[in-house]
Amino acid sequence: MRIVELRLHWVRIPLHEPFRISSGEVSAKDAILVELTAEDGTKGWGEASPMTGSFYSAETPESTWKFLCDRLVPNFLSRPELDPQQCSDQLAEFPGEPFAKAGLEGAVWDLRANRERQPLWAMLGGSARPIETGAAIGLFPTVEELLERVNKFLGQGYRRIKIKIAPGHDVELVRAVRGRFGGIPLMVDANAAYGVRDFRVFKELDRYDLMMIEQPLARESLEEHAELQRQLRTPICLDESAEDLEAVQKIIRLQSARILNIKVQRMGGLWRAKRAHDAAEAAGIPCWLGTMPQLGIASAQGLHLRTLPNFLFPTDVEASSRWFADDIIAPPIEVSREGLIEFPEGPGTGFTVLPDKIAKFRICSEVFRL
Repeated sequence: MRIVELRLHWVRIPLHEPFRISSGEVSAKDAILVELTAEDGTKGWGEASPMTGSFYSAETPESTWKFLCDRLVPNFLSRPELDPQQCSDQLAEFPGEPFAKAGLEGAVWDLRANRERQPLWAMLGGSARPIETGAAIGLFPTVEELLERVNKFLGQGYRRIKIKIAPGHDVELVRAVRGRFGGIPLMVDANAAYGVRDFRVFKELDRYDLMMIEQPLARESLEEHAELQRQLRTPICLDESAEDLEAVQKIIRLQSARILNIKVQRMGGLWRAKRAHDAAEAAGIPCWLGTMPQLGIASAQGLHLRTLPNFLFPTDVEASSRWFADDIIAPPIEVSREGLIEFPEGPGTGFTVLPDKIAKFRICSEVFRL
């Protein structure tokens, strides 16, 4: 199989409401789509999906676009590697820029699956099964607005609720949700907003029977996370800290968390995310699949990865209509009244990428031909 063309599409889709966490917010979703075309016409799609701005990660749409155009794509096309695992190793020769790597590697996985007429989950070693999903709810100006969102998403079938917290906006929010909705599956996400002086906050939260407390401390504070975990009954889940396979192995060694959030984009692709999942499984640490959030291509590929056996908690992948005014795949990702996502049968992800939607939301593109 020979590649004849690679196209990059930078798209921007408005959000229904701002995505707010402790360190910032965005009101539109930027993504860079990678379109591979083989000589027989078979296509593979990937998505590099960093947040706009730098409040979540050092990588931005601008830096990811530049890295793809100037370095990653030219290097890939100079020696195309279409075995996904070997491609992942080849991309790892470049330091940093995991979102760019995830987008290109995702296109290689999709091309291979489409060419071999296999579903992506089978190539990853998963099993076909519906995916449990939960709703992630950002910060709001008032507690009542938060409670309205919780009620809305419970009514739509989501199987667990995650609420964002920040210093000064934490115990009060959990108390209000528990007071209104009782013993629903509930977790909190601090996005690394707290320090060791705030341990008392988490000891208070420990009283509320939470599923987990996600990333309470800074990304590099693994020993501090281990100490906090020793003081809590509630499991700590690490997200920002689990940035690559080496970090995951250190988390395991230090016992910094009892749960891991694996994000394909942050790990630099499906293969490295699978290896992190496997390392956690071998250590007896359950995982769940997180998201940025992402558009349909990356979300669909993540759902296929979620079929691996050690993903034991509901995913953050939500319905396409949850955040986005539109999406670039058909059918859209939908959540059943039972809180499940089922993907279509067929090769690759089973979803169809829609060129007309890409054209509608595209802000720039680049074409590379061999």
